[in-house]
Amino acid sequence: MAGLIPKDFIQDLIARADIYSVVDSRVRLKKAGRNYQACCPFHSEKSPSFTVAPDKQFYHCFGCGAHGNALDFIMEYDGLEFPDAVEELASELGLEVPREAPKHGGKTRDRAEIADDFELMEQVTRFFSRQLREHANSPKVIEYLKGRGLSGEVVKAFGIGYAPDQWDGALRQFGGSKQKEEQLLALKVITENEKGRRFDFFRDRIMFPIRDRRGRVVGFGGRVMDSDQGPKYLNSPETRLFHKGRELYGFHEMKSQERQPEQVFIVEGYMDVVALAQHGVHNAVAALGTAATPDHLQLLFRQTSRVVCCFDGDRAGRDAAWRAMENALPLLKDGQDLRFLFLPDGEDPDSIVRKEGKDGFLQRAAQSVSLRRYFFDHLAEQADLTQDAGRAALVASAKPLIEKMPSEFYRQLLLEELARRVGRDVSQLEKMIAKPSRPMPQGSEDKQKYTPIVRAMGLLLQHPWLAHKVPVNDALAQLKLEGAKVFVAMHRQASARELTTAAMLEGWRGTRHEEALRRLAQWDHQVLEENVEREFYETYTFLIDRYLEQRYEELQALPKEQLTRERLQEMEQLLRALKRTTNPAN
Repeated sequence: MAGLIPKDFIQDLIARADIYSVVDSRVRLKKAGRNYQACCPFHSEKSPSFTVAPDKQFYHCFGCGAHGNALDFIMEYDGLEFPDAVEELASELGLEVPREAPKHGGKTRDRAEIADDFELMEQVTRFFSRQLREHANSPKVIEYLKGRGLSGEVVKAFGIGYAPDQWDGALRQFGGSKQKEEQLLALKVITENEKGRRFDFFRDRIMFPIRDRRGRVVGFGGRVMDSDQGPKYLNSPETRLFHKGRELYGFHEMKSQERQPEQVFIVEGYMDVVALAQHGVHNAVAALGTAATPDHLQLLFRQTSRVVCCFDGDRAGRDAAWRAMENALPLLKDGQDLRFLFLPDGEDPDSIVRKEGKDGFLQRAAQSVSLRRYFFDHLAEQADLTQDAGRAALVASAKPLIEKMPSEFYRQLLLEELARRVGRDVSQLEKMIAKPSRPMPQGSEDKQKYTPIVRAMGLLLQHPWLAHKVPVNDALAQLKLEGAKVFVAMHRQASARELTTAAMLEGWRGTRHEEALRRLAQWDHQVLEENVEREFYETYTFLIDRYLEQRYEELQALPKEQLTRERLQEMEQLLRALKRTTNPAN
């Protein structure tokens, strides 16, 4: 496992990054006053609601709520996990990412070792490609690919190759030493039996390199040409590079064709993805032998507002579709669309697109089934809706699924459909369906929730330079007000160096306060710019006064025998401080 990236490096990276350059290199921005605007890349819109604020080094979409700093944008737009986004941003700035040794004596792998793994996987990919051209079986393999309708261009684009029909082709090519053999074994290019004999993991198969979101080969999928040769598909097992629950075959190739596709198809097999690309449908990806996981769906909904699950119409295909829908329910947001396309028995996207072409496939896609219809059609298969017991069973099975949904729109949509199918009023069903809790109130109706502490935090977060206008007072952490300790920590954070809003937020990534602070970064405090300093000063002074009152009350509540001379003097000082009039202008 690679060591952790030092927090100081991440803070320095954010300080060096320019949010305008990062976003503008991917989405064309236009000047709009002090900020920049564009149509949001994360949801469909006709007029721009996506804003980039260079002074805060922060972006925010007033339409869908997407927001964050340069790292957040790279994660969302490029579909990268946090460590990969750090690597990408550092690469753009010409920086090397350092790694810390893990705590508790764990073994770490340095950057060079990780890079060596990726380099070896690229070499193996080139080896398989070369075998496709040069091996004795090459004519047979090429004829098979041509028979499947694939051109040389699409084979090259996806890096398709051939694993030779021998036990030790890759092992002899790359083994060489015990260390190399161990590396090949760890990456599952070779395998080992119970007697310790080592041999190639893939043999006599069409090879499909599986690339991660940054385009690096992390594993392989092998397909037989003859159904008698064993399982049709054989995937790399989990390795230190490859985690099938996170990776999607064809995702990198899709992104290289279209950054923000209008819709994405999830299909079952590698050949489905490649065949669709051959016919001009470049927006398809395949889950790697599993149903679409929450990680898969979250990644895709970062790229598009519509995901279409395109599976065979048999039981296995329908089971995969249902698992994908269950995984999607807690993730769906307003404006996102999950649909289902079931093909006739015996057909798959590969066969359909070869028979009907791109237009025929897209016409079928236009008739895909909505989430609402599929949800209830599937559940209704197990219930007789002509009987009270059947209608009760439908409500019972739908209830826990609807309760998972954070989207008010989808919850209401499904409740209305449920009411229609069981002949009940929506209001009756609403009482039975629990609503998800909201972590922090948002919107103008909740202005009273912004306490002085929260107000001070929001002003400081949006204008970090305010930290230098008043001294850090650690005593405020003892205030019996929610958020007091967080405010003092933020004040100390912003006082230590010149920070932007983005840099301040980065310091809280991964903490339980992150989401609340992100919302405060977008809070419309409605304070004119020329009045921000005075507003913060007055709020800060209120907090100081509140602490003095609290401390005085604590001392006053002590028994007389505990009121020492020092404590009596402190009470006098507190009273004088409370009576003192402070002029903010001085």
